[in-house]
Amino acid sequence: MKKYLIILWVCLFHNAYAQQNNLLISDSLSGKTYEFFSNNIRYEEKDSINERLYAQSWLAKGKREKNFGQMTQSYKALIYLSDNKLQLKYADSMLTAARSTADIELIGSAYMTKGIIQYDHKEHRKALDNYLIADEYISKTDNHYLIYKVKYVIAQVKYHLGFYDEATALFQECVKYFKKKNERAYLNSLHSLGLCYNRIGKYQLCSQINRTGISEGLRFKNLEMQPYFIHSEGVNQYFQYNYTDAIKKLTKILPIVIDNKDFINETTAYFYIGKSYWDQKLHIKALPYLLKIDEAFQKQKYIRPHLREAYEFLIDYYQQQNDKTLELYYVKTLLEVDKLLLQDYKYLTGKIHKEYDTKKLLQRQRNIEQYWTVIICLVMTVMTVLIAILVYRHYKNKRLFKELMNRKPETSKLCVGSASKELDINPDVVATILKKLEKFEHSKKYLEKEINLLKLASLLNTNTKYAYKIIAKYRNKGIIEYITDLKIDHIIELLKSENKYRIYKNKSLADEAGFGSTQNFTRAFKTRTGISPSYFCTELNKSLTADILK
Repeated sequence: MKKYLIILWVCLFHNAYAQQNNLLISDSLSGKTYEFFSNNIRYEEKDSINERLYAQSWLAKGKREKNFGQMTQSYKALIYLSDNKLQLKYADSMLTAARSTADIELIGSAYMTKGIIQYDHKEHRKALDNYLIADEYISKTDNHYLIYKVKYVIAQVKYHLGFYDEATALFQECVKYFKKKNERAYLNSLHSLGLCYNRIGKYQLCSQINRTGISEGLRFKNLEMQPYFIHSEGVNQYFQYNYTDAIKKLTKILPIVIDNKDFINETTAYFYIGKSYWDQKLHIKALPYLLKIDEAFQKQKYIRPHLREAYEFLIDYYQQQNDKTLELYYVKTLLEVDKLLLQDYKYLTGKIHKEYDTKKLLQRQRNIEQYWTVIICLVMTVMTVLIAILVYRHYKNKRLFKELMNRKPETSKLCVGSASKELDINPDVVATILKKLEKFEHSKKYLEKEINLLKLASLLNTNTKYAYKIIAKYRNKGIIEYITDLKIDHIIELLKSENKYRIYKNKSLADEAGFGSTQNFTRAFKTRTGISPSYFCTELNKSLTADILK
């Protein structure tokens, strides 16, 4: 206890000292202008103490003066100066501050910034939602830079989804605009355009763009994008079957990408190095790189449609090695991968077409009757299918209810004979156990909660092995199914014969039958009968009312 108290005291003292120190430094900057803070934050590196101090002082000044526009800008600065854990928190605060202004340009920009952060965090659904909201605001302004920035991020989503032709057109616009406006945005647009050319099979154009990107970077004296153009060209060489060159280029830039903590391009590099070896039938060399794809998925849940092929290679490899354990593991993982891809890409595809492409199309051509015709047909088709399902379910339930009403309780069959020889149990022992089993059923001991094989064997005065074999042979069921069916059949007969049970809720019926939970009861009832207990009770009451009216 003393140790914990000392540690707590030290932490509190340290925190108080840090807060006091920050307050003193902030006070020394309180007289600075907003322009001073804006000009002295250069975003050169994350977690820069001086720049973070400027940003926090900027924010404090904005809060004191209730200047929500400056608060928005200071939060944006903090986003780019902080680690991943704090970025989304600051993005939320930035958006709240922006919405407190009447500046639609600032609000749109804030939504776009939050979307960019979410995209970097692989939250593609949320990112797209914010991009589309940003587009709604920014399209109403005359700020062409922001308009093209929105085009760029929308194009990124299109590329992510595989709509490469549409993404190519948008990136071409961005390249043309940013070339004279912003060096880094221009290089980024060039890089993305090169990736699109690769995806649509225009490999020569991709190489041309990569060469342009490298030379333009040298002209601007901006070498940050150089490794990424080399990365792009390495992937491009793979598609031209130049496997040696692809491996050389991708291996060369891997340390830089890893140092940048860019696991997306790191994973892509591993994949195409692995594929280059695999296509040369060098499976042993390919294996470590292909395994990196699964490592990225397990650690980061990162996967793209083209990367799933790595799992097909791994499954084939371990099948050839006759390693059933690893083969099964990668089969199961691939199923998980496909499920994740289906969820993510289905959502994003719907959003990008319904909320972005449709809006742009309607701005150019309002009179699109075919669009509404398709929508109406789709709705009618869905409604028709739903009605058909409901009608089918209705008649199916009616049939199952009728069958259940005509069903007679199962009766025991005491035929020992030669069956006992198959069980390798003395016929007299079998006959004795069967009589006790009938007594167990007649006395309804099965209604006790937590009845299991051990308890049943004890009631039958035998061992679990004999009890299991005899029930499997003479009741043609496993222990759990046998007990469960007895419980459900008991409830069915109660509901048929006694009106009071029909007003019981499922919980009460579950207790009456000796089930441990309501959920287990309803599941067992539906498994046994094909219908739910509530439906059965409703139909029983209807049947009773109809009989009375007759």
